[in-house]
Amino acid sequence: MPKQHTYVLGLNTYDHDVSACLLRDGAIAFAIAKERITREKHASGFYKEAIDYCLKAEGITLDDVDLVVSNCYILPVPELEERLIYQDMAGFLPYPERQEASKHPLFRSTSGKVVSLSHHLAHAYSAFAVSPFDEGVVMVVDGVGNYQSDVMEQYPNADAASPLARESESYYRFEGEKLECLKKVFMEPSRGMLSDEFYNMPGLGALYSRVSSYVFGDWNKCGELMGLAPYGRREQVKHLLDMSDGKLHVPPWTSEFNQPYLLDSGSWDKSPAMRHWEDIAWRVQDDTENVLLARASWLRETTGAKNLCIAGGVALNCVANGRIAREAGFENVWIQPAAGDDGTAIGCAYYGWLEILKQRRNFVMEHAFVGRPYSEAEVAAALQKFLVRVQVDARRSDDICRDTAKLLADQRVIGWFQGPSEFGPRALGNRSLIADPRRAEMKDILNSRVKHRQAFRPFAPLVLAERMTEIFEGEEDSPFMLIAKPVRPEWRDKIPAIVHVDGSARVQTVREATNPRLYRLLKEFEALTGVPVLINTSFNVKGEPIIETPEDAVNCFLATGVDNLILHDTIVSKGRMHKVVAPLVRTYGDVASIVASTAPPPS
Repeated sequence: MPKQHTYVLGLNTYDHDVSACLLRDGAIAFAIAKERITREKHASGFYKEAIDYCLKAEGITLDDVDLVVSNCYILPVPELEERLIYQDMAGFLPYPERQEASKHPLFRSTSGKVVSLSHHLAHAYSAFAVSPFDEGVVMVVDGVGNYQSDVMEQYPNADAASPLARESESYYRFEGEKLECLKKVFMEPSRGMLSDEFYNMPGLGALYSRVSSYVFGDWNKCGELMGLAPYGRREQVKHLLDMSDGKLHVPPWTSEFNQPYLLDSGSWDKSPAMRHWEDIAWRVQDDTENVLLARASWLRETTGAKNLCIAGGVALNCVANGRIAREAGFENVWIQPAAGDDGTAIGCAYYGWLEILKQRRNFVMEHAFVGRPYSEAEVAAALQKFLVRVQVDARRSDDICRDTAKLLADQRVIGWFQGPSEFGPRALGNRSLIADPRRAEMKDILNSRVKHRQAFRPFAPLVLAERMTEIFEGEEDSPFMLIAKPVRPEWRDKIPAIVHVDGSARVQTVREATNPRLYRLLKEFEALTGVPVLINTSFNVKGEPIIETPEDAVNCFLATGVDNLILHDTIVSKGRMHKVVAPLVRTYGDVASIVASTAPPPS
């Protein structure tokens, strides 16, 4: 039987946010981050689970894949895998995965159909190759990329650096399938104690992560840092970044910053350093916005391009993105929804499709719903497990959007599970917690019952795309919740639960063409309340990845204060026995393990 499709597999490997993306004839068939499967946030290590998920969803085996392209920002994948043979590197390949890796056909593969790609090039392909533009420019800004010696693309001689310098920023021009590097910004090696060089690297994204470590004790809390920034006072901290003549300067980090958050120092929320942390958050956010805006303006003036694509971890800074969209002079700005390292799996796959297989671009990423669908039988099975069945009441609805809108208008917190999951760090309406934004206290209700986040962190709004400009300032679209916009003054008292302290909101626009069920839910809610907006936050609790499966949804529902769970067309409520069984579950084990242990044997 002749082969029907051409498949390319892209991988982000070993360090944080391991992921896989499968292309079918140049279009994304499926993509997943390992964390959604293993339930370990930002999961690192071997990539088998992510590959198996995509192959099983497509109904193929690895033998059907024509090309595999992988990347890792630490080292080229073949070199890293060679080192993993003789070094104990538990952060990249934990002991339980070593044996599994040694048997896998892609581990240390010598096949000609297995290729390694450098990091910023993977980010760049992840952005332009699936964008709606035939030509334009690309900004890639992240914490740290590959060593200069491992960079694969040609770049201007003026940007030369030492072999051990690391990628920090990369700027490109594209037309059709062709990509040209216009500028590279490298970070020279930094002196550090043992392995803390990253903490001291003089780069844009690295500095933001440095402040995140300083304030939260975690380099990967950049989203929280962005949310904290509006609480800070202007100009209370010296500049942490400086631009002159197009050159970025990062002043030395000195002992005047002597109030770091220490993990064993007590409650973060009650720290006497809070005012200082707020001020430094304001400073690093303001400096970052100004540098990014200067870079984007330079790119626009240098090339005359009308279209800008953005990727890299810094592209998740929706406040900076909003300023770029409004002030940099581009007609259109498009941000890859999985802009962080998980999204490099997309870039790897498209590098293979366009550069190695010499195919044409034929796909636009209009939405991020590229997980696998779950059947009604799988939903039913999740509800039939014994310790679930005794705690819930479930009923089918003949109009799930109408009935859910009524629950929302009655101030119920809803777990919303529909269709394939979203790829990337943001819940975009298929794995979401949703609620009514008309009461300011709904933010506190969500935090106390489910999210358990710091009180300063805002919640994002879903809005009908055609109503966006009526409620929020700015014409730019924001389908992936990656652009912050000011809320118009006349709407701030109508939807207070999504208005941040600075009057802004991290907007997600919803269109019928890309998510008809979510669009209809918003229409039904508007019909009841006159408000075409809902609160949207990720369906998970603090410290856990966004849910993936119906079982994940049920577990989170039963373990939290979510009022109702919507699984496809089924409305799930907590029954009378929930108050009896739930304390026992909390006492004797977590919901997930107990529910799994009471599952009926497979038929």
